Amino acid sequence: MILLINTSTNICKISLMRDDFRINDEWQADRMLAKYLLKHLHDLLLSNNFDWNDISAIGVYTGPGSFTGLRIGLTVMNTLADSLSISIVGATGEDWQEIAIRRLENNENDKIVLPNYGSDAKITTPKK
Repeated sequence: MILLINTSTNICKISLMRDDFRINDEWQADRMLAKYLLKHLHDLLLSNNFDWNDISAIGVYTGPGSFTGLRIGLTVMNTLADSLSISIVGATGEDWQEIAIRRLENNENDKIVLPNYGSDAKITTPKK
């Protein structure tokens, strides 16, 4: 099963695909993405009679988008791909899912996906 995920906005979008089976899910993550991303994904897998080992590859949206959302989402997905020893690819644009699926079907593997923020990160200076 291929896991596709976009964490570039306050709404986290997840798709699970296997053959003709596809589940599209989204949830209002806001500032709780880091706390609930794995739990939400775990619950989605369980509710559809899957587990972590059913994931055979991961496609991620690389941006542009939220600095924090992309950083958290890509870190979690890179770690998941590494721990499951599966391929991970990144893609961008409106058709990012189709691009990611095509890349995975061609046995591509980025091994680590980096975010594309679309501009320099706006990092505030410490007050102290």
